[in-house]
Order: sequence, then C-alpha cells, then structure tokens
Amino acid sequence: MLEVILRGSPGLTPWEKFSCHFHFWLLMTLMDRFLCFLIIYLRLPRAPGGLFTMTGDVLPCFDASTMVLPDDASSIITVPITLDIAANHGVIVASKSHADVEAVNLVDNLLQKPSVEELVENQAILEDGRALLDTGLIAVRGKAWEALVMLACSCPPMISELLTCKKEFSLYEDLVAAWVPAKHDWLQKRPLGEELVSRLGKHCMFSYCANELSFLHFGTSGEVLDHLSGFGSAIVGRRHLCSIPATTVADIAASAVVISSKIAPGASVGDDSLIYDSAISGLVQIGSQCIVVGINIPEEKDRIAEPFRFMLPDRHCLWEVPLVGSAERVIVFCGLHDNPKNSLSKDGTFCGKPWKKVLQELGIDEKDLWSSTANQDKCLWNAKLFPVLSYFEMLDLATWLMGLYDQRSESLVPQWRGSRRVSLEELHKSIDFSKMCVGSSNHQADLAAGIAGACISYGLLSRNLSQLCGEILQMEKSGVELCKEFLGMCPRLQEQNTKMLPKSRAYQVEADLLRACGEEVAATELEDKVWAAVADETASAVRYGFREHLLEPLSSSALDCNMNGSVEQIFHSKKVVVELPVRVDFVGGWSDTPPWSLERPGCVLNVAISLEGSLPIGAIIETTKERGVLISDDAGNSLRVDDLSSIVGPFPSDDLFRLVKSALLVTGIIHDKIIGSAGLRIRTWANVPRGSGLGTSSILAAAVVKGLLQISDGDASNENVARIVLVLEQIMGTGGGWQDQVGGLYPGIKCTTSFPGVPLRLQVVPLLASPQLIAELHQRLLIVFTGQVRLAHQVLQKVVTRYLRRDNLLVSSIKRLAEMAKIGREALMNCDIDELGGIMLEAWRLHQELDPFCSNELVDRLFTIADPYCCGYKLVGAGGGGFAMLLAKDAECAVQLRELIQDPSWNLNVTVYNWEIYVEK
Repeated sequence: MLEVILRGSPGLTPWEKFSCHFHFWLLMTLMDRFLCFLIIYLRLPRAPGGLFTMTGDVLPCFDASTMVLPDDASSIITVPITLDIAANHGVIVASKSHADVEAVNLVDNLLQKPSVEELVENQAILEDGRALLDTGLIAVRGKAWEALVMLACSCPPMISELLTCKKEFSLYEDLVAAWVPAKHDWLQKRPLGEELVSRLGKHCMFSYCANELSFLHFGTSGEVLDHLSGFGSAIVGRRHLCSIPATTVADIAASAVVISSKIAPGASVGDDSLIYDSAISGLVQIGSQCIVVGINIPEEKDRIAEPFRFMLPDRHCLWEVPLVGSAERVIVFCGLHDNPKNSLSKDGTFCGKPWKKVLQELGIDEKDLWSSTANQDKCLWNAKLFPVLSYFEMLDLATWLMGLYDQRSESLVPQWRGSRRVSLEELHKSIDFSKMCVGSSNHQADLAAGIAGACISYGLLSRNLSQLCGEILQMEKSGVELCKEFLGMCPRLQEQNTKMLPKSRAYQVEADLLRACGEEVAATELEDKVWAAVADETASAVRYGFREHLLEPLSSSALDCNMNGSVEQIFHSKKVVVELPVRVDFVGGWSDTPPWSLERPGCVLNVAISLEGSLPIGAIIETTKERGVLISDDAGNSLRVDDLSSIVGPFPSDDLFRLVKSALLVTGIIHDKIIGSAGLRIRTWANVPRGSGLGTSSILAAAVVKGLLQISDGDASNENVARIVLVLEQIMGTGGGWQDQVGGLYPGIKCTTSFPGVPLRLQVVPLLASPQLIAELHQRLLIVFTGQVRLAHQVLQKVVTRYLRRDNLLVSSIKRLAEMAKIGREALMNCDIDELGGIMLEAWRLHQELDPFCSNELVDRLFTIADPYCCGYKLVGAGGGGFAMLLAKDAECAVQLRELIQDPSWNLNVTVYNWEIYVEK
C-alpha cells in the first residue's frame, strides 16, 4: 500500500519519494486525529457508497462538515495558494461558468508544477491573483463510486498487463485524469489509459474550494523536526508506545520524540530528535535534531571486552531498509539538510560537509562513488556509498563515513571499497516494502505486548488494552497466544487491586481480551457484568446505602409486615403534583455520565425551558385506601400491582412502567414499609415527542421520585432527587448521567460541576442572567424538533465502552467539553452570545468525534441551510436526532431562519417550538 501511495503522489522527485518512506509512519501518527476528524465529518454515505482518499506529502486540517460535495461525481479538495507555491505543486483549473453551489466548480484541467505563463494560458489564476492548489484529497460518490468499484472488480487482468509490459501506473495522476476530459488525450497514451477513459470518463470531477484549509508539508527531514517542535508538538505524544524500562540510566532529552521504540539503559538521545520504530541498544548516542527510523541495533555479545559504541552526530538522519530477494538490510545515513540532488560541482554535501572535503578526509576518489561513463550529475542520490555487510560492520563504516574517526582508518578504506555498495537511487528500486511493513508490525506488536503485560501484571489498566490487543494480533505467529496468556492473568489482577481498580474496568479488559482470543460469545456474556458493575459503582458513589437489598425480592414476612403492620393506622388522603420543565444543554454533556463522573470532574452548562407555554413533564401521586399501586401514563397504558413483591429488578426493556417501578425501589417505598396500609395511584405524562433529546426520561424519573418522597415525607430536595435518579437509571439499564435531572429540577440557566469520590458531589451554580440576556436568547435561539427519533442508551453504551477502554480521543474530547462548559458560563455572564455560538459549534464537532452517527442526512441538511444565519448550532443531548438548537446571528436572522426551515419547498418537515427559560415562581 505504501508503494502505491508513493507512486501516486503528485509531483514528488525520487528523493522525496524515498524520504517519504521513513516519514510515512510519522505522518500516519500525526494524521491519526485529523483523518478521524475528516472521516467523521465528510459523511460520504449520503449518496449510495463512496470513497475518500488522501495522497501526497501533506497533513491537512479543515472542518469538512461545511463541505457540500456533489452526488454521483468525484470531487477534489482545493485551497487558494500563492503562485510561488503553486509552481511547485499540482494546480486545478476550475470552470468559471459552471458552479453547482458556492465553492464548487467543474474541473476544466489539471496542471503539474506550472510556470506563470502556463497558469495564465490555462486561465488558472483567480481574481485575487492566487491559484487552486491540488491538496491530494479526493472524494468519489454515488454513480462515480459504482463505476470505480466495477473497474476494481475487473482489475486483475489490468494488473497482469502492467506487470507484463513493466510500465508504471500512477494511482493519482492517471485515475484523476480519467474524470477530466481535457486530460483524456494525454491519458489514452498511458498504460491502461483507454480503459480508464472508457470506464470512468463519462463522470465529472468537481473542485471544492476549502478556503479555511491549512496543511503541513512533509517534503524534507528538516520540515519534520520543525513541525514536531512547533505546531505538531501539541498533537504528538512524546513517549507514545515506547519501552524505556530504565529511564534513570538513559539520557533522553525532554524535547526528544520517541515513538514506537525501545530504548535500552545506557543510551542517549539529544534535544529535538525523533526516534521512530526503532530499538536502540546501550552505549548508543543520538545527537540533537536527529531523525532515526527503523533502526534495530542489537546487543553485541562478541565484544564484551570492548563494548560497542555508536554515535550519530547532531543534525543527521539514520534509517535501515530490507532489500528485495535478500535477507540483508542496508543502513542509510546523511545530514539533515543534505540535498541529494545537489551535484558535486553545485554545493552538494554529504553529512553536512562539501563533497570535496568528504573525499579528501576519507581518502577516496570520485570513481569510487560514481561511474565515469554516467551521463548525469555526481550527487548523493546516485553515489554508490552505502555498504551491504554485517550489521556492526555497517555501523563501523558509517562512523568512518560520517567523519567521526580522529584519524583516517587504513583498514576501513579497503573494506569499504571491496564491499557491495548501493546508492539511494538503487535502494529506491530495491526496498522490500512488504518485509519492511511486516517487520514494523512485529516490532510494534512486541512493544504492545510488553506494555499490555505490564498493565496486567503491575498496574491499574490505565492503557487502552483493546488497542494494544489490536497491535499484538499483528504479530505473525504468537499474537493470539499472548492474548490468551494475558487473559489467564485477569483473575489475579482483580484480587491484587480490589481497592483501587473499578470492577467495570477490569471486566471490560477481560471482555476485550476474550474478543482478541476469538471468544466472542463469552465476551458478549461478560458485558452484562460490565454494566452491572457500573450500576454498583454509581450507587456506591452516591452513597445511598440500599444497594445490598434493592434488587432482592421482598420476602413474604416483610410483605406481611408491610401490609398488616399498620392496619390500625388511620388513612390520610394525600396528593402531590410535580411539574417540571425540560432542559437544553449548551455544552458539557458526557462529562456527567458514569463511570466518567465517578472518576473525573464533570461540568455542564444547560438551561430549563418550558415549551408552548407550559411545563411538559409531570406526575400526580396520591394515596388510596385500596392497597397496591395503580400506574398509568398519558398514552392510556395502565398497570395495577397488588403483589408488591413482584416489583424487583432488573426490569425488561419492554416494560412500559419500569421507570415508576424503579422509582418505587430507589425511594424505599416498598422495602421500608413507607406506605403502610395505604395504596398509591401514580399518573405520569411527558408532552414532548419521543426521543426528543431533552432529557425527558430522566426528568420524568425526577418528577416521580420527587413526588414519592414528598408523599412519604422523605428528603425531596433537588440535590437528593438528582442523586437518586442517577442510581435509578442504572437500575433501569438505560445508564445516563446527572445533567438531565439537574437541568429539569433546577430553574433557569446553570453551570453544574461534579466532583468524583464517595460520595459523588454536585455543585449547581445558577447564572444570574440579566433581563437583556434572557430577552436576547429568547429572540435568537430556535428550538427545533427534527422529527428524527433517537435512542440515547444505544449511543451511551458505545461511549461508555470506549471510556472503559481508555480511548485517548474520547478522553480528550470529553475533557474539552467540560472545559468549554466553564468558558460558556463566562461568555453568558459577559452577555457574549456570539461566543456561546462558537462554543456550541465546537461542542457539536466533539460530539461527532465521540459518536460518528450522532448526525444524519436530515440534520446535516438542516445545519447546512441554517449556517448562513447562525453563529452556532447543535443537537441537544447525545444527538442522533431529537431537538436541535439554532443560535441565530441576530433577531432578524432568527425570524428569517424560522420561516426558511419551515418552508415546505425544503422538505425538512421540522417543527419550531415556542419556548421560554423557566424561572421558578
């Protein structure tokens, strides 16, 4: 795959392609977060099938949620760029006469490294004097995608033809040219060109201009280090997937980046150096600003009397590659800033020194490096410089060639001259990419196995064992056996760490190991223990000391005591009515959800609202002379429970009254003989659409719990009710956090923070909003029902599982959501509603990182239509459907937007609700 990508990279010189090989894994590491970001937002499935591919030597970053790509066509992402940069890259000539939507134009032509004259001749210069840079990002959708799939299905004969004729086919240039009529004449003269034009040529290619796109260029080794010490320093883990077992006896600079590598005691790594996919043995010194990739220096056992030492000077590159059809590997090295195409006569350098100085110091001749008959410049690219010998012989000669010996070594010169030597040019054609990738996979699997073993043997499972298992299974032979070995260690792990390791986390690790071992059935069965453990841990955290007997059946003696012990009591009729608002959340959701909120701080900014002039959620609870419980809802369903011992969890998911039954348990109404000889009549309602995302279920539970506590003279304070509902949802099996019930129980706008521990503490801080702020929110904020039903528990299970696995992206995203809740609070207190809109947009982006399916086609269309009128928008709650919040730029935009989205011609079928911030009277 790497070879295909590099061969398809536009405009790369051979050296740049070769350089890309050892930059490739670094680029993938950096791109991991951004590529996920792009795939999440691109949402190709709107058309029937699609493909998104990235080629080239850049790392792009932009918000793809704003893109509107044509259906049934291919699209190339472009960005306006100055002519000096355009002259060294690919340029897209976009049609000036045909544009489907803003920023989308047909592609008229493709230019490679064009001169200014070519740009003018092809009308490629924009009105502002720039040109459209080809970023190498391509999307293919709908019918164009179908044609590409059909072509792929018939590709074996085409590949055989290429192998037979020994001609090169460019994945990038040839394939893209098939969609651009102006390139067909050129393409038909290329290998398979006629076939490509015939099969793909009837489909169009469009250019999408992403004005806000930014990218990092990875053309040289120096640029790699510049990015790591600058922009990239914030997104690259400096010690990712590493084995550094003895850091007190290894000299590793704090600014060094060590990725997927083993560093032995006694090694040294200097400032701002990059070590990737390597194993560095002791007594090896890597200088500052060096790049070391794929090096595996073994421990030499034959030189005990004189231990082997190797030094890589400052500002040097070192890597090794396997050769095709050979068990040998070649060690390659050069200066960080050596340009391999600069000739001997034009300031060419090797290891930072002019070639003439190198030849003089080493005592070698030009004819040793270059053939006198070659009709090309003498440069590093074609110098037969690198010997193919045993590992330590190559390192000895590398030390000599880099000029590190104080005196010329007479014995090394003939050894070097007599060895088989290769140039960079020859290496480029001889690298065994398959062996290189397999070796890298085995190396990373070995590292992952060591880390996983340490986590299970000694630690508290703070790493993502699921991800580590994925790495381990890449091991050619023993991956599954290692996972089985780790699985056998799980019981001892729980015994050793019962006081600190949550059972939910331990069970999740065991389930992940079972899956890695191919035991899917057992893993699925264990998931029930995961969720039961989360419920137990939640109950323990709120310290509501009933968990021991809560789910046990009520004994007959207790039931008799409950029913008969108070016969002589005089019946007192009591009736309680609880009506509550719904909530909409600006930012912070997910940080309130167990087990996150049991282990880490959470913070949510939300507001209680009424809909259409009334409080939509409520419950009426009254005592009756007739024993038992009668439950009814607003849908006409009813249930009478005469035998209270039948109310015992867990309740099936299709039980219409499991919420009320759970409330009867958590409030102690049943087990604690609270109702005595009386009965209860409970009626509930929720005048909001099902799957609204407004926290309906939790707020309804809060209404029932509050009513039950009031009628039984219990603690019906908002704080106590909020904590009880948190436990109730675990019993119901729906999960969920504290923000919904807090949002409905407490009036107005509030910023709520949770502090982990036992007990879990909540701090609700109401915002003292000015009348002007409230009026402006009422004018600018639209509350819109999308008509799409969402099921929060399905999303919640996925997110909780990722958290239990310690998914790094999820953890960082939820942390950011909690931080933004505090920022949003300050924005509202400063009456800066526009800033709040920006926070909502970032929250929506993060929600899509947490769950790529939290949006859908209708929601995407709604937000696309609303975008010109809004400063912010998002779905409420976990997403997936339900209600949306659209924060207009001003009151006039809000009026226009309300009319626009309800216009039947858009076929959105959404409903805009009248709402008000609920302020307790």
